[in-house]
Amino acid sequence: MATKRVRAAPAATRRAAPASTRPQPQPIVSSAHLVSPRSAEMSEFEFGLIVAGNAFHRWIAHCMSAAGLKDLTPLDVLVLHHVTHRARDKRLADISFIMNVEDTHLINYALKKLQALGVVASRKSGKEVTYAATDLGREYIERYRGIRERCLINALNADDSLNRDIGELARLLRVLSGMYDQAARAAASL
Repeated sequence: MATKRVRAAPAATRRAAPASTRPQPQPIVSSAHLVSPRSAEMSEFEFGLIVAGNAFHRWIAHCMSAAGLKDLTPLDVLVLHHVTHRARDKRLADISFIMNVEDTHLINYALKKLQALGVVASRKSGKEVTYAATDLGREYIERYRGIRERCLINALNADDSLNRDIGELARLLRVLSGMYDQAARAAASL
């Protein structure tokens, strides 16, 4: 049986389909089974959050490794940054609260690991135990900051407009974080 060949019209004579008949771009989601007709954008956001979160975690671990502290998990790096923040001693409960980590044992494990490396020290004041970065810890943080400036900030090459967009994105992430926390509390009570 012979097949019939159809020759395509030259590109110049082809007409574009009207916008109403063109297929609409589908959202990029990680869980198509969760897409809501009320907000496909939320599923797109969640997929973006997964990808960005993993990239961010990989980045901070590699950046700290380049600064000289190898084999830290992303949580270890974040805890070291937090205990260095504002050069004030911090309690375990405060670190967990500010970082929005419910499982304090994860923070405690990171603190023990950082203490063993000599970058965090603990101090007991009455019944309270507080944590702060040591001089060595602050040196690693300064190296991290330099690498961050060279590898990330210089590549970003942000102008005022992009910095405003990043600020707006940060605000939106804080709003959505609160919504996820509220939704988690509601789900826990079901």
